[in-house]
Amino acid sequence: MTLSTYDQETILSQNSAGKIYYEPAGYVRLTWAPERQPLDVIQAFYEQVLASLLSTGAHHILSEHGARAPLPIVAQEWLTTNWIPRAMHLANTHTCAIVEGADPLHRLSTQSVVSTAPEGFRFKRFDSFAAADAWLRGLA
Repeated sequence: MTLSTYDQETILSQNSAGKIYYEPAGYVRLTWAPERQPLDVIQAFYEQVLASLLSTGAHHILSEHGARAPLPIVAQEWLTTNWIPRAMHLANTHTCAIVEGADPLHRLSTQSVVSTAPEGFRFKRFDSFAAADAWLRGLA
């Protein structure tokens, strides 16, 4: 991401789990804090993501995992059975680009969500922000 792209972003929300930005290219970008978060904080963060998708009209997500701790199993289950279906229905969101985290346990938790997500929700995993950003821009 170039500095000029960051200059065009708007921070929409944040909590101890991370920050949510609106990217004018048509997606919401999530940056995650490295600390392990309790379920209620993770759920609140994702509810802020859904509200951000609805308020901006964006339909895509870019989630930069960085040093994020693995999500607890209960959070993974909530994402795939509750949040993702609602995001698909309410915000017409069907795509998420993931910039992989470095922790192998984190990658396993991500794979669990990717493999159990509802049919019709597409994840694509990347090693760099630039590749994830280019993919989402290509969908617009």
